[in-house]
Amino acid sequence: MSIAEIKRTKSDLIAWIEQLSDPGMLFILDGLRTSKSGGDWWADLSESQRQHIEEGLADAENGRTISSDVFWNKLRNA
Repeated sequence: MSIAEIKRTKSDLIAWIEQLSDPGMLFILDGLRTSKSGGDWWADLSESQRQHIEEGLADAENGRTISSDVFWNKLRNA
């Protein structure tokens, strides 16, 4: 990416952020801004978050999954 492209991208992002009103999106962007860019993210997780991730991995390893098509169809019909 050239310097001109970087400047244009920054300008576009600033304009986009200034018009945002969705608190969820602002929360996500602020999280990106304040996140640590290095180190072990696993250490920053709570015990509950780690447990949920480990349960999800165990489900996947043991074939307890569904396709995204099945998931979205169930969600639409709920």
